[in-house]
Amino acid sequence: MRARHGHLGWWPGETPFEVCVGAILTQNTSWTHVERAIANLKSVGVLEPGKLFALPETRLAELIRPAGYFNVKARRLRAFLRVLVEGCGGDLDRLFAGATAKVRERLLAIHGIGPETADSMLLYAGGHHSFVIDAYTKRIFFRHGWCQANADYDQLKRLCEASLNRKAPPARLDYWQDYHAQLVMVGKDFCRPRLPRCEQCPLRPLLPPPERTDSQDYSHRRPPSHRSRDSKHALF
Repeated sequence: MRARHGHLGWWPGETPFEVCVGAILTQNTSWTHVERAIANLKSVGVLEPGKLFALPETRLAELIRPAGYFNVKARRLRAFLRVLVEGCGGDLDRLFAGATAKVRERLLAIHGIGPETADSMLLYAGGHHSFVIDAYTKRIFFRHGWCQANADYDQLKRLCEASLNRKAPPARLDYWQDYHAQLVMVGKDFCRPRLPRCEQCPLRPLLPPPERTDSQDYSHRRPPSHRSRDSKHALF
């Protein structure tokens, strides 16, 4: 994947706080819409914890309207900001202080922050080793026979973190950030929900033989039941 794309300097965001805001706004929408919402916040000079929390919820919803579900996301942003501002004095370092598991629990206790959002904040804003799982990851892994269709978030997270732990911690953070970004690129450009572009995909050599020979669409194919250890973990 890196040979195809190069190292990806990703996630978009100029500051750790902007990354956190983006992680909430990107729920159920594309990043293009999130960029417009963040641009609105920057245009009125409120993209910092205290100023954003001071906004009335209706005004906040108006500014983030381009991100969709703006009323819901305004409530979720305010829930996050309440913990950050009232509980941590607006200091992200305090919010992210402590063992990864404890900080993750702290984030998951906030209304509107689920596992993917929490892990995005931890990995890209908090400097924690907490791998992000998304729909792209599951689709890629299922089609290559590395997970079952009913694999849940925590199963895939454990698989990735156990398989990607060979690098020392200082290098591992960048490696995990880039690895997740690479999976997103493959999922967007090649491993699409319909009509995947398998022939051009950098992971094509790792794809099991199709059960059908009359189609390149593997989106509904069941993975093979027997895989060798080497092929199962080849992606990692």
